[in-house]
Amino acid sequence: MGAVTGAGRGTGGGTDAGGSAGGDARAGTGSVGALAGGARGGRGARAPRVTVLGASGFLGSAVAAMLARRRIRLRLVARRPSAVPAGAVADVEVRAADLTDAASLAAAVDGADAIVHLVCHRSGARAWRTDDDPLGEWVNVGMVHALVDVLRATPGGRRPACVFAGSASQVGLTARTRIDGTETDRPASRYDRHKVLAERALLDATREGVLRAVSLRLPTVYGESRTPTAADGGVVTAMARRALAGEPLTVWRDGTIGRDLLHVDDAAHALVTGLDRVDELAGRHWLVGTGRTTALGDLFRAVSLLAADRTGREPVPVVTVEPPDHATPADFHSFTVDATAFGEATGWSPRVPLHEGLRRTVGALAREHAAGTARLRGT
Repeated sequence: MGAVTGAGRGTGGGTDAGGSAGGDARAGTGSVGALAGGARGGRGARAPRVTVLGASGFLGSAVAAMLARRRIRLRLVARRPSAVPAGAVADVEVRAADLTDAASLAAAVDGADAIVHLVCHRSGARAWRTDDDPLGEWVNVGMVHALVDVLRATPGGRRPACVFAGSASQVGLTARTRIDGTETDRPASRYDRHKVLAERALLDATREGVLRAVSLRLPTVYGESRTPTAADGGVVTAMARRALAGEPLTVWRDGTIGRDLLHVDDAAHALVTGLDRVDELAGRHWLVGTGRTTALGDLFRAVSLLAADRTGREPVPVVTVEPPDHATPADFHSFTVDATAFGEATGWSPRVPLHEGLRRTVGALAREHAAGTARLRGT
């Protein structure tokens, strides 16, 4: 497992999150696949319509920002209204909808050439690890079946592209320390079982000819939020908030549990790349990751140092604690994600080095923390 280097005060550089700057151009340049019409922009060409389901969330807002740089018709759908991305050149439509309602779901994807499915229900830390969350199965699995039913009933034989955000943890408790997508899935949590069932429904529908779906299984995604309503609820943000507030950071056991950490911009780029190359990718799942695993103890110490740079205080301590009762074996399972297959098929590679991503994340949260403190003081 790689340590997070370059995290001391006033230092730069650090451990790269995996990969060179080569490969495909960033979203916003030429396109193929589902977004080709908008990229070519020829006279009389109809700009493709892309619907992002879950557009107001942490990952959804990042995907929306990238797609908004394309000359497409972009429909952003979520429970709450999404912000129109700054500098958008796309024709953006914002729609608030309850996607668990079949009629609202049908309206959301009406006329779509491509769909990015990012809707996910995860409640409290205990519930998503257990069977205590009845709403989760309907949102995470039932809604996918409803989407397939809507598209199957659509007249005219339209087969839209669909990119689904899966999870690298769907594989379960594999004996391998490095996974590449060829493993047999044995999901170990309720959340991962939901992801497997939803993915299977989309890939079965692809074989049926209803749509052209690709599942991209993402590792732990972190980074700075683009809007206040798109806060990241992950471990990096949680620990950065604590460090900025001067609170100790707690890590389970000895802190050697590892995670593959992918910056949200790289995750969004992978999803948009999936649309661009959908005809080559459809019908199966692909792993996306950095190829490097970072021990949580090293991660938290890096966050503590970066927060101290911002606050001017001493770094908060990182202390080991015993895991809570609701922890599962999957919580202690470490593996590295090998995204070679996806990279070779598309040219994608992660671009944001880990220390740079952490620096940006802590910096954004520090500014948010300072603004909140100023409001409380009436300044």
